[in-house]
Amino acid sequence: MEIRQLHYFMAVCEEMHFTKAAEKIGVSQPTLSQQIRALEDELHMPLFDRIGKKIALTEAGTLLFSYGTQILDTLQNVKDSIADLRHIQSGTIKVGIMPSDLDYRITQLIIDFYHAFPKVKLMVIASIDIMRQVLESEVDIGIGTNVQPNDRLVTIPLCREEYVLTVSERHPLANRTSIDLDELRGLPMVMYPEGFMGRDLVEESVRKHGFQLNSILETSSATSILNLVKANIGATVQPYPLIRQINDPVLRTIRIKDDAPSRSLAIIYRSDRYLSQAAKAFMERVKEFFQG
Repeated sequence: MEIRQLHYFMAVCEEMHFTKAAEKIGVSQPTLSQQIRALEDELHMPLFDRIGKKIALTEAGTLLFSYGTQILDTLQNVKDSIADLRHIQSGTIKVGIMPSDLDYRITQLIIDFYHAFPKVKLMVIASIDIMRQVLESEVDIGIGTNVQPNDRLVTIPLCREEYVLTVSERHPLANRTSIDLDELRGLPMVMYPEGFMGRDLVEESVRKHGFQLNSILETSSATSILNLVKANIGATVQPYPLIRQINDPVLRTIRIKDDAPSRSLAIIYRSDRYLSQAAKAFMERVKEFFQG
C-alpha cells in the first residue's frame, strides 16, 4: 500500500463521489478509480459498495478509513516535528478561545508573543465550541471552560474564576458590594443566549435556588452586553477577572455571596498531536498570564 493510494482513498471517503474526489486532488477520474481498484486487489476486499451512481463504505473500507486517519495524522506529526527542527521559530499556531476573553483579556499576551516569535503566525479564533475544534484538529490548542475529561485530550488546568453581578454606575444596586444569589430573582438582565457556556453556568446556579434569570436582552457579543449594561438597560453576570481587566469606570462589580457561579479554565490539546516548540512556548505564556 502506498501513501499516495491512501490519500486517494481518504479523498473518496470525504466526498463519497469519485469524480468530485478526483477534482479535489487534481487527478483524472479513471486514474483515481484505477488506484482504488489496485488497493482493493492488494487487500483482497472491496472498499466501496457501488450502488448505481452512489457509493458506500464496506466494512473493510470503514476499517481502513479509521486506521488511515491515524496513519496520516502520524505522518503529518513527523513532517511537523522535522520542520520544527529546521525552523524552530516559524510555522503557524491556531488557538481557540472564548470570544469575551479574546476581545478583552489576551491582547497584551498576543503582542508579547509576537515580539518574542515574530516569524510565527498566530491565528486566534473566537469559539464557543472549543473542545470539538481541538478534537477535530481545527485548532492546535484550546483555552476552554469547564472541560470534560476525554482520553484524547491533554488538559492543563489554569485557574478558577468567580462570576460577579455587573451593573452600571447608575443602577439602583451600584453602591452594593455584595448580594445574595436570591436577589437576582426578577432582576432585569442582559445575557448571552441559552446554550452559551457563560449563560448556562449562571442559569445552573440560580436553578438550584428555584428560579431562572429574567433575561430581557440577549446577544452573543460580550462587547454588546457590556455596552447595554453601561447604558443601564440591565445587569449582567460575568467572570470577575474579565470585568477587572476591562477596568471601565462606568461599570460596578458586586460579589455574589452564596453559591456564586464559577468557571474553570484549562489549556487543551490532542494527546496524539505534535506541538511545535513555539506552540509550547505559547502555552507557557498562557499559563503565566492566567495563573499570575
